[in-house]
Amino acid sequence: MMEEKKETKVVLTRPLTIQRDSDSDASYKAPNLLQRILSLFENVRPGSDLTRFQLPPLFNLPKSQLQCYGESVYCTASDLLSMCNNGQSPLDRFISVVAWCISTTRPLTFGVAPYNPILGETHHVSKGNLNVLLEQISHHPPVTALHATDEKENIEMLWCQRPDPKFNGTSVEAKVHGIRQLKLLNHGETYEMNCPHLLLRILPVPGADWAGTVNIRCPETGLVAELSYRSSFFLGIRGNHRVIKGKILDSSSLKVLYEVDGHWDRTVKVKDTNNGKVRVIYDAKEVMSGLVTPIFKDTESVWQTESAHVWGELNQAIMSKDWEKAREAKLKVEERQRELVRERESKGETWISKHFVVSNNKEGWQCSPIHKSVPAAPIIAL
Repeated sequence: MMEEKKETKVVLTRPLTIQRDSDSDASYKAPNLLQRILSLFENVRPGSDLTRFQLPPLFNLPKSQLQCYGESVYCTASDLLSMCNNGQSPLDRFISVVAWCISTTRPLTFGVAPYNPILGETHHVSKGNLNVLLEQISHHPPVTALHATDEKENIEMLWCQRPDPKFNGTSVEAKVHGIRQLKLLNHGETYEMNCPHLLLRILPVPGADWAGTVNIRCPETGLVAELSYRSSFFLGIRGNHRVIKGKILDSSSLKVLYEVDGHWDRTVKVKDTNNGKVRVIYDAKEVMSGLVTPIFKDTESVWQTESAHVWGELNQAIMSKDWEKAREAKLKVEERQRELVRERESKGETWISKHFVVSNNKEGWQCSPIHKSVPAAPIIAL
C-alpha cells in the first residue's frame, strides 16, 4: 500500500513541444474556453496585479511554472550548450549562445497555464552531464532561482527571475524581471540576458505569444545582441506568427556584424553583413521535437519539495480529467501552505532558502547558489 501511495504522489509530465499531437499533456482545452476565461476576469479591474490570482484546475497545465522554467534548459533534442562551448572564436560562441537563448523560448497554449509554485518548491533534473536545480525563493511576489552546472563542459547557469502579470482589460501581459547568466568557464566568458514577456490576448482574437526585446551581452568580448520578439497581433488581427528579428554587433564600434531573422518556432537565420552570406543558426524542430517525459532514476531520493511530488496528485487528476479530484488536490496543497505560514508566524520564524543566498534591494531580487555545483538528480531527462 505504501508503494502504491508513493506512485500516485510523484507524477512527472511531458515537456511542452512544438508538436501539436493529441497525446500531449498541453493538448487539453476547457470546453467553452473563451466564455469561461471571460467569466474568470469579470471582477478583475484593468491594471490589476495577477500574481495572487488562482486559476481553477480546469485552466491548468499538469505542471508547475518551476518545471516549465527547468524544461526550457534541459529539454532539448540537440546539445546546444556544447556548441556554445566548442566555438572556435568569441563570435562563433556568441552566435551559438544567441541560438541557445532562442531555444529557451517555449510554446504557449492559450487558455491553460502552469501552477504557481509554492514557497520552497524545487525541481531537480539531470540531462547527461548537465544538472539543473530550481527553487521557488519567494511566493509573493513569485521569484524563481535556477542553478545548473555541467562539470564536463565547465558550464554554469544562474537565473533569478520574477514574473509580473497584469490584466489590461482585453489581455494579460506578464513581464519577466531578472537576469539570466550563462558562464563558459573554459573561456572566461559570462553571457547575460533577459527573456521576452508573455502576452495573452483575450479579445478580439484569443491567442498567446511572446513579445518584447531580449538583450544578450558578453562583457569580456564586447559582443551584444538585440532580439525583437514580435507579437502576431496588430489591431486585433493575427499577422505573421512568432517572428524574431534582431542584430549582433560589436559594442565598441557599434558595427552590426550579423542580422538575425526568422521564427522562434521554426528556423532562425543570421546574415553576415560583410559578405551577405546567410545560414541557419537555430532549428526549433531539431531542438523541440520528440521530447518525452523524464524518468525516475531513484524515486526514494526524490525530495518532498520536488514539483512532481508537491503537485503529483493534481497532475494525475488533470491528466485523467477528474476535475473533482483535481479541485481537492489543489485545495490540499494550498491549505498546507497556509498552515505552514501560520506555524512560522506563531514561532516568529522566517523562511530561508535551502539552496540559494537571497537578497532583495533597490536593484531587485538577487540570488547566488550556496553550493558550487549541482549534484546529479534522481530525475533524468531523456
